[in-house]
Amino acid sequence: MKIFSALLLATLLSAPLVRSQKHPEKGGHEIEFWTGGGHGTNGSASNTSVWNVGARYGWVLTRPRGPGFLRGSFEYAVDVVPAFLVFQPANTAYGFGLNPMALKWNLETRGRVVPYLELGGGVLFTNHQVPTGTSRVNFTPGGALGMHILRNRLNWSIELRYLHISNAGLATPNPGINTVQLRLGVGQFTHGRRDDRHRSTP
Repeated sequence: MKIFSALLLATLLSAPLVRSQKHPEKGGHEIEFWTGGGHGTNGSASNTSVWNVGARYGWVLTRPRGPGFLRGSFEYAVDVVPAFLVFQPANTAYGFGLNPMALKWNLETRGRVVPYLELGGGVLFTNHQVPTGTSRVNFTPGGALGMHILRNRLNWSIELRYLHISNAGLATPNPGINTVQLRLGVGQFTHGRRDDRHRSTP
């Protein structure tokens, strides 16, 4: 997995950056590679740890809107998680995740720090039951509070993420695992399409 992460990072660093920008804008896209990890917080799952690595592609759908400090732009994103490890007492489960719904609100700021809020969810497939004795298929709803640290070339992100892992009744029992994770990412925002008034006429 370390080799995979290094390849993802190398791909991003070597990609053309002429279309990168500082702030999210309507019509633009977010490309990010990230990794995160944390621990279970509930009961018997408190001795369970998780680590994952993934890639994100997002669409910035609106211009900044809203009142006061809540003013921001709405983004829809999809995450692919090729490596999701769950370290539980009985074994270590390796999994693949897909998060087709990340609803993200990027707060508007004038500086280099862009806070954001996020809600989303997906599905996780593992080679062992998670938790042990339940199911190999789980759902992963969650939320995050984070910030982008904007640079001239690449954007860095850091966030605190709550993630619930549960089979939603596919198996009995269904204790679920509540985790709190720290996630770090590196990526870029691309420019949106220019308004018609900025386009040159033939």
